[in-house]
Amino acid sequence: IKESLFGCLVLAFLQGFTMNRNKREKEYYSIDVGDSTFTVLKRYQNLRPIGSGAQGIVCSAYDHNLERNVAIKKLSRPFQNQTHAKRAYRELVLMKCVNHKNIIGLLNVFTPQKTLEEFQDVYLVMELMDANLCQVIQMELDHERLSYLLYQMLCGIKHLHAAGIIHRDLKPSNIVVKSDCTLKILDFGLARTAATGLLMTPYVVTRYYRAPEVILGMGYQANVDIWAVGCIMAEMVRHKILFPGRDYIDQWNKVIEQLGTPSQDFLMKLNQSVRTYVENRPRYAGYSFEKLFPDVLFPADSDHNKLKASQARDLLSKMLVIDASKRISVDEALQHPYINVWYDPTEVEAVSNPPPMITDKQLDEREHTVEEWKELIYKEVLDWEERTKNGVIRGQPASIAQVQQ
Repeated sequence: IKESLFGCLVLAFLQGFTMNRNKREKEYYSIDVGDSTFTVLKRYQNLRPIGSGAQGIVCSAYDHNLERNVAIKKLSRPFQNQTHAKRAYRELVLMKCVNHKNIIGLLNVFTPQKTLEEFQDVYLVMELMDANLCQVIQMELDHERLSYLLYQMLCGIKHLHAAGIIHRDLKPSNIVVKSDCTLKILDFGLARTAATGLLMTPYVVTRYYRAPEVILGMGYQANVDIWAVGCIMAEMVRHKILFPGRDYIDQWNKVIEQLGTPSQDFLMKLNQSVRTYVENRPRYAGYSFEKLFPDVLFPADSDHNKLKASQARDLLSKMLVIDASKRISVDEALQHPYINVWYDPTEVEAVSNPPPMITDKQLDEREHTVEEWKELIYKEVLDWEERTKNGVIRGQPASIAQVQQ
């Protein structure tokens, strides 16, 4: 009797498992997008490619459940090596935790695979925006739009910093906007493993916006992200890249040619091998900011908000400072006359939506094998499914305690 009962239970379990598996398979369909195949939930229709990068391919789609257009990002081979796996984990955990109007919102996470053994694809569903900043840079912006876009960038960065996340890799392709001039930051920047010193020069990704302290392999503080905002602002004014280096060494040369060789005090902060290299470069006096950014580059002065080219230039001169100890902070930038016309404490301080405390260090210094990262990512995907089933809101993840461990 026992054997017969056990056999019935096993059979029932297998039938249930097969039914669930079949049901899950029916929820998905596959479609070729460029060189990749997307296997997505049937709620997402009309997939069209809108971008691709080192981290994956992004499509626009219509979500029939939410009745809105969304962006779906398929992470590019997240388990091919430790660096990719670590970055995928970091992106997923941070997107689940951070909730701010100037940071892209995560709407869904899923995998079409049924088990950990089969697990290989991760899809992130996000808000869909109209364009990235690369397109906006080509436009002639008035002072209102330029300063409002910068204000929103600074609000988003301040929120990341409050959550213990220092970005280190802001660039126009990772900042998106809507036609009403609202702006959101798309990603969460460098994993520490991706940062290399000056003498390691392979050019894997765009480094035009990286601060001198990152280029030179120095320690960094929160205002490392202000340098990137300065480079982006300069590009919006000039309509071309400010420091278009071919590699880190060329990048450094472009910086000092325009801004001048830094003081001996700064050089003494470098490690010996980097300092020797930097000291052996030709010395440059650099140019004044009036010469680098003459009035003719700026829009006409604004009567409405009293915004002027002189204010914009002053902000640039405070952000594009090689020595981070003398560079403006995020809070100081938000109070600058060119920015504070938009200042709203509810946006800047995000009082109604405090950031979760996750330190960059806690995420970046974890070391695992690819298989261990895979399991951690799989758990995060299942955790999302469980939380959305139970109606838990984004910004209050169950996994923060796991991250801090």
